[in-house]
Amino acid sequence: MGWPLRMFQEEGLYFVTSRCFQGRLLLRPSAEVNEVVGGVLARAVQQSAGNVRLHAFTFASNHFHLLVWARGAALASFMQYLRANLSRKVGRLVDWSGGFWERRYSAEPVLDDTALVGRLRYVLAHGVKEGLVQRSAEWPGLTCLAQLLGSARRMFQWFNWTKRWSKRGSEDTAVGEGRFAEEIAEPVELEVAPLPCWEGLGEEERQRVVRGLVEGVEAEARAQDTPVLGARAVRAQHPHTRPERLKRSPRPLGHASTRQALKELREQYRAFVAAFREAAARWMRGDFSASFPLFSFPPRVVPGRVTRIL
Repeated sequence: MGWPLRMFQEEGLYFVTSRCFQGRLLLRPSAEVNEVVGGVLARAVQQSAGNVRLHAFTFASNHFHLLVWARGAALASFMQYLRANLSRKVGRLVDWSGGFWERRYSAEPVLDDTALVGRLRYVLAHGVKEGLVQRSAEWPGLTCLAQLLGSARRMFQWFNWTKRWSKRGSEDTAVGEGRFAEEIAEPVELEVAPLPCWEGLGEEERQRVVRGLVEGVEAEARAQDTPVLGARAVRAQHPHTRPERLKRSPRPLGHASTRQALKELREQYRAFVAAFREAAARWMRGDFSASFPLFSFPPRVVPGRVTRIL
């Protein structure tokens, strides 16, 4: 059974999630992992050349969430770059050589301002709602909270492995010795952009709203009165650990504050799928004049045949 078709907008906001293989704790927080993750994320945004904007993020021990704006299908190449570099570099840090990601990422459109703020609240709630830490600021993994409450820009190190391999055999032995050597580290800036619905607010007002969201999350957690694992115990977990049980839920088609908006999204998606399948069927019959929906991925044409559509 194939994956559902992706439908990208000409431009839009997306809530993105990607989980580690078998739910293992391969992104378990540490100073080294946080630095590498931050550098890869910053580099991925930089490589998008303005076609992807980052609004929020949080990296848990076995998955991550992003809240992004993207133009057309730019999110696809952005996520390919991000996940490939995270799997190689974090995989090296935690001594993991197998598959790093469990399945392909989800990218759910966020359709209105209320839903957008709700997704931000969900990001900020990580660690607290799961009973891992008491306060959002205590989560030891990489999150956007500090940037939302202070400077929107933060510097990380991008470890340029291309530079390392290009200098192998040279007199610069330090470069050849380590994949995370200072000699191949390049500073890269990660910026968190304000939510589009908050662009009219001043910086202090945006920070006040963020603090309100966090206080609400923490108040709900205190009302549950459940034991908290604590940041030290989170950091002490082995990254190869496979949880006995994983929380799984169906991925929604999108996020909206009204049923009508979700109904319209479903209708739009059905029309998109029907148009794609019709174009694919015509290509399989040799009619290459058929047009696929905008920002979809038509099959490649090979002289004499058409590659199978998955």
